[in-house]
Amino acid sequence: MVYFIGAGPGDVDLITVKGREILSKADVIIYAGSLVNSEHLKFCKEGSKVYNSASMTLPEVIEVIREFHGEDKTIVRLHTGDPAIYGAIKEQMDELEKYDIEYKVIPGVSSFSAAAAAIKKEFTLPSVSQTVILTRVEGRTPVPANQDLEILARTNASMAIFLSISMIDKVVAKLKKGYGRGDVPIAVVERATWEDERILIGTLDNISEKVKEAKIVKCAQILVGDFIDCDYEKSLLYDESFSHMYRKGK
Repeated sequence: MVYFIGAGPGDVDLITVKGREILSKADVIIYAGSLVNSEHLKFCKEGSKVYNSASMTLPEVIEVIREFHGEDKTIVRLHTGDPAIYGAIKEQMDELEKYDIEYKVIPGVSSFSAAAAAIKKEFTLPSVSQTVILTRVEGRTPVPANQDLEILARTNASMAIFLSISMIDKVVAKLKKGYGRGDVPIAVVERATWEDERILIGTLDNISEKVKEAKIVKCAQILVGDFIDCDYEKSLLYDESFSHMYRKGK
């Protein structure tokens, strides 16, 4: 069996219990060494074979899987965060299906939720936003025209922007056009949950300068929206006058 496992955002203990259990029994581990905390490898059993996919191509990854799958080995493909979000796993799974290789996906903690935890904020506040958008600005990978950051910002939804910190000026310019104002709260969380995590809080008017002063150029999550700093209505879930199947309101 092949397992795609989300290793979490950085902190080695943010992998799921299920993910670590499978990892500890794996015969072969192919991990994204440029992003995944190498401390995870300490939980691998003695004698397991480890491959760093940072220097590998898709055909090379698949070839390793095919080789050891033929030997009836348990294989783990260890991805950062949650593999379903910018994990490039679809193309790998499609290749495995061509060769009738069975696989499973074990979810993990994404950097967007880790970043929200780091700044101690909730994305979905009543009367502010009930929608969270996960997106990125276009770089070498294009973004569909109708999903441009400027267009998405017009919704006033809470946003988590991946893979874009190196283009912070471009991000801010698009967001300002979409929101139509520069005082929108924004947070940049570099290496969320790692020991050297750094947090910057500002607005669209000043965040570019702060990012440049801090020399943050990679491995950072950008969170933007009024949820970061605003007034909001309390949830009805715990309102004493609100009834539901487990509690009768007053």
